[in-house]
Amino acid sequence: MSKTPITPVYKRFSLGSIAFAAIMFPLLLTACGGGKDNGDGSGSGGGTTEFTVNTTAGSVGSIDPSSATVASGDTTSFTVTPDSGYAIDTVTGCGGSLSGNTYTTGAITADCTVSASFALLPPASAAVPTLSFTQVKLFRFSWTDVADATFYRLLENPDGVSGFSPVGADIPAGTEQYDHEVPLYARVNARYILQSCNAAGCTDSSEASVSDNLAAAVGYFKASNTGADDRFGYSVALSGDGNTLAVGAYLEDSNATGIDGAQADNTANDAGAVYVFTRDAAGSWSQQAYIKASNTDAKDFFGYSVALSANGNTLAVGAVLEDSDATAINGDQAGGADNAGAVYVFTRTAGSWNQQAYVKPFNTDAYDNFGHSVALSADGNTLAVGAPQESSNATGIGNGQNDNSVGWSGAVYVFTRSGTTWNQQAYVKASNTGFNDYFGDALALSADGNTLAVGALLEDGDFDMVADSGAVYVFIRSGTSWEQQAYIKASNAGAEDYFGSAVALSADGDTLAVGADRESGISDSLPDAGAVYVFTRTGTSWNQQDYLKASNTTNYMYFGSSVSLSADGNRLAIGAIGDYGAAYVFTRDSVNWTELIRLEAPSRGYNDRFGNALALSADGNTLAVGAHQENSAATGINGDQTDNSADNAGAVYLY
Repeated sequence: MSKTPITPVYKRFSLGSIAFAAIMFPLLLTACGGGKDNGDGSGSGGGTTEFTVNTTAGSVGSIDPSSATVASGDTTSFTVTPDSGYAIDTVTGCGGSLSGNTYTTGAITADCTVSASFALLPPASAAVPTLSFTQVKLFRFSWTDVADATFYRLLENPDGVSGFSPVGADIPAGTEQYDHEVPLYARVNARYILQSCNAAGCTDSSEASVSDNLAAAVGYFKASNTGADDRFGYSVALSGDGNTLAVGAYLEDSNATGIDGAQADNTANDAGAVYVFTRDAAGSWSQQAYIKASNTDAKDFFGYSVALSANGNTLAVGAVLEDSDATAINGDQAGGADNAGAVYVFTRTAGSWNQQAYVKPFNTDAYDNFGHSVALSADGNTLAVGAPQESSNATGIGNGQNDNSVGWSGAVYVFTRSGTTWNQQAYVKASNTGFNDYFGDALALSADGNTLAVGALLEDGDFDMVADSGAVYVFIRSGTSWEQQAYIKASNAGAEDYFGSAVALSADGDTLAVGADRESGISDSLPDAGAVYVFTRTGTSWNQQDYLKASNTTNYMYFGSSVSLSADGNRLAIGAIGDYGAAYVFTRDSVNWTELIRLEAPSRGYNDRFGNALALSADGNTLAVGAHQENSAATGINGDQTDNSADNAGAVYLY
């Protein structure tokens, strides 16, 4: 069967129709998605793809805007803002970078998050401290809190050159005040910074400087019954912590007896009194007791010498001209031996004072001046008493007491307490007892009471070759037995130097300071300028460590009139009573002594005898200085120093 051929049909198109078709055909292909795929989701033939950029910033800052919609491949920017007191720490996410506060992402190709963290800043500004002087020995710093500070820190540069270090613990915000108790004599050039702090750090204030005029912070102590010629401050003693102060006024005139008696009846001329002051936990001082002898009598000079135990609860008082002829402890207090002298022991319980013992030696005699000097061990159980006008010819320990053929040779007596009972333990004489040596004029005990230093300011040296040059004797105790360990002379012993006019021992007894207040220099070119000698003990051997002179040495200073050592022996206070008087503080670095400061009374007066007596606390941070001829009529603490209407009433200054 044959196939029938198909005949093609041709349609005619005009040129215009052909042109139209050529234009429309590719458009139709595009509309059907026939364009090229770029492989990243942004095909050239589809719509634009967009992504979301979110942010997170926590609670102490913000990011603006909080989110953004970004076309694929584009970048975007955010403003990062920390809250007050914070700074931008890190900003991360979306491949971006930070410039200032602006974070710009990388090209966005997917949803992503920008995260910011913030760091706490130290306070933007520091509180400005105001320094004032208040009460006694207190520096008061006050300020207004600043924003963002959660605590404060006080820094101290005590001498202006040794650098700053923190004082005490951190001070919580809201306190706005800090009281700093200081040893005033060591803070004349002090500088302070108050830091305003939070967890991020601290911001320093400007430095606050202490001028050399600290008069407002110096404690000024007067008797509760100030009277002309009472000589308040002739003797002073401090407890180990510096919180109890005993002051003798050996010419006070009241006829009262015992504790806190009537002070106004001045019918017992020159009977003498002792005043006890205490400091409370807040740093405030007040008079705690007014103490008189149990047998008050005119011209007994009660308070001529005083000593305190370390805790301040035992007080020994010398009455150098008391007249009883009693012997031993708690004997008959009636008269019979003119100017024999006596010592009274008082104890404190819960703030109340009572007389515990009336102490006399076994060989009481007229004019011995028993009680001229007194010293107590730290526990108050050993008492040493000087009687520089005792006249026995005995030498050494415990030998014959009754041959009074060597006038004013002097003696020392040691007493011990067991419970509340006192007994004489030793009768101590120089190894070279001599006429008018005044052995016992000054004395000191170590803390354990086992080392005793005794000054004999008028001792004349071997063969009496150097008249009144002076000497010091050191004795030691083993069990209950005493023996002389050393006989000490100045390296430049000179006639009338009065070496031994004052003595002091460190707590361990290994450092000894000796005043020679009439020493006149190596070539005797400065009459009565005075000097102090420091000796140290190694094993049983004593050696001179230093020879100290005042930085402003001149004639008639009497440097060395009094001496006192801190417990560690590294701080030494020295009195010089000439002219207006002064007190000097020296410090020891290993073996080298350096003058730290020279002190004068804030309201100094000529011939006030400032420095005649002084005492350091065990830590060396409190210094009491007596001026027994100061003339103010003020009473109590921090009264008017300018009313000079009570001649020779006396005062004590606390640094």
